[in-house]
Amino acid sequence: MQILVVEPGKTPVITEIGGSLNEMQKIVGGTIQAVYPFPEEVALVCNDEGKILGLPMNRGLRDERGNMHDIVYGTFFLCGAPSDSDKFDSLSPEQLARFTTLYCIPETFMQMDAQIINGAINDGYQQNQNRYF
Repeated sequence: MQILVVEPGKTPVITEIGGSLNEMQKIVGGTIQAVYPFPEEVALVCNDEGKILGLPMNRGLRDERGNMHDIVYGTFFLCGAPSDSDKFDSLSPEQLARFTTLYCIPETFMQMDAQIINGAINDGYQQNQNRYF
């Protein structure tokens, strides 16, 4: 199964795994949680306790306007999530290319008062983050 692994502070890496629960847990460093932030059949699989464990902030999740509504903590991966199956699947070559571009620039975050601010790393940053929608 071809997936895209996204580590905090790093560019994404296309990785081949067998798809076992043990392999997935090893990538995220603990129990897995799948979320579905995209309008297509793609799962974002992360550590279920990433925030509680204080794992490093990785990437922001954004709505269709590009506004950040949540942050993924720790390493996560993207994979196919067919609606007619209870198993994850490979991303297509097109999805691998699109999501590699979407997450190509690592994000930085800082806390100001009670709010977490996402720091732009370069001028092309916001364009890459909004490219999916």
